[in-house]
Amino acid sequence: MHKALESFLKMESVGRWPNILAGGGNLFACLFAHERQLTLIHLPFHQERVGSVVVEAMRSRSAPVFYGDIRSHERVPLCFSTFIEYCLCLLENRDGRRDAFLESQKHSLAVSDTDQALLFGEAPQQFYLAQVPILNFENKEHKQLECLGEDIQTPVPLETKSLASVNLWMNSMNSRSSTHYDPHHNLLCIVSGCKEVTLWPPSATPYLYPLPLYGEASNHSSVTLEEPNLSVYPRAACLNGFSQKVVLHAGDALFIPEGWFHQVDSEAVTIAVNFWWRSMTISGMLEHMDAYYLRRILKRLTDKEMNKMLHFPSSSMDKTMTCTTSQPKDAYRDHGEQRTSRNCGNGTSNDELRSKVMLQDLEPCASQSLNELISLVHDRLNPSKPTGLEYTDNSSAKENDEMNKRKEDLCSINDDPVANLILTLHPLTIRSVFLAMANNFPRTLEALVLHVLTPVGSEILTRKFEEMDQLISGEDQNEFYRIFHGVFDDQSAAMDVLLNGKELVARQAFENVLDQYMGINLDEPKPAAK
Repeated sequence: MHKALESFLKMESVGRWPNILAGGGNLFACLFAHERQLTLIHLPFHQERVGSVVVEAMRSRSAPVFYGDIRSHERVPLCFSTFIEYCLCLLENRDGRRDAFLESQKHSLAVSDTDQALLFGEAPQQFYLAQVPILNFENKEHKQLECLGEDIQTPVPLETKSLASVNLWMNSMNSRSSTHYDPHHNLLCIVSGCKEVTLWPPSATPYLYPLPLYGEASNHSSVTLEEPNLSVYPRAACLNGFSQKVVLHAGDALFIPEGWFHQVDSEAVTIAVNFWWRSMTISGMLEHMDAYYLRRILKRLTDKEMNKMLHFPSSSMDKTMTCTTSQPKDAYRDHGEQRTSRNCGNGTSNDELRSKVMLQDLEPCASQSLNELISLVHDRLNPSKPTGLEYTDNSSAKENDEMNKRKEDLCSINDDPVANLILTLHPLTIRSVFLAMANNFPRTLEALVLHVLTPVGSEILTRKFEEMDQLISGEDQNEFYRIFHGVFDDQSAAMDVLLNGKELVARQAFENVLDQYMGINLDEPKPAAK
């Protein structure tokens, strides 16, 4: 078991499910000295060593769920031995009425008046010894249960790791930690009781709606998993496709990699110890490179999001995340594609290129697409409908306001027939269609680019041009673009429309990334300045 776990920890991989469990107490055989095993079976503790220690207990305002947001809980000082006696009371009356039993026992417990007020007040609330440090290598002054340090033996696979902390987790009644991730690798070890851990990989972040980075609970999800409000969190409908549940009993251990979201359900009076250590990736990152890597990561996520928005395939996309968008089955119309590729290949001369702009020379698929495109342009030129002119630098302030209100719709391909048509065409078919338009319908081609193309249409068209450039020679490229740009009275205006449209799509993708991965919605009203 130790060799398998050690091999896995050396990889520090978050690309596989962490199904590394130690059964039968193997990993915990030497975790605690036999004289002072930290289980309720062997209570009471040595009072002279532990009993008088005061720890911070988490008191929940939303029991049995303990949320990371401090608005939902508070930290209160509590004598460790008091909490143990309180748990013993609950165990002795596991099947009875808890409140009635505690009321009958509260005066018999040898606890201080302050602790009695906390545990047996008018409105009793649940308490959880959550993340009580036994050893803390990052903050050596913050070790509330340092007296138990001698009772901890680091598991063999972790002896070569740079530990950040070792913590005690102990709950008095059934409890749940809200869904969150940790900035360290984690080995969760069960001493007594039972925990059920539900895990999600980092790629599931968009579906968990993380809280904003600027909040104090930014590593927590905002979704209530039992009954998610899909009208507020529609992506949460896909969560079950990413999750895996693991049930841990005494002697079991689970490796939870850095960045993996997890929700932990604990049975009454469960004790666990966890080991946190920094990953090699984050510990090896030089501070002066943080901004660079942040920009690279955001750019990578933005490109991935753009591919999803445009129905373009992406080699880096997680193939399991297909619940939102997928590439159309007919991403390229195959009718006439082979013939078009042969007729318009790399060996085409400039004279041949100029001769193929005649309508009668078009292949059937290109002729059909030309007719569809001309019809769409004429339909969209209705003055009552929005045009691409709104997105040039010459737009008025009012038009810019309208643009901001509708930019998300205009960056969607779903209801854009022109963008959808261009998407389905082979790049060389597009070249034949545009050459025919330039020769026979130059004003229609000009109107298409200047007034009809939406931002998403601009992005798709320029991507098709890039694909086309990979299929023809440099000389043919130059000749095509000379003919294409020749239809515009102002060639810079056409370039502005295409670039402005592309930037709007990229901006929308970037905003989607901020919302999905960081919980930042730029469209939300800004808080009033104090």
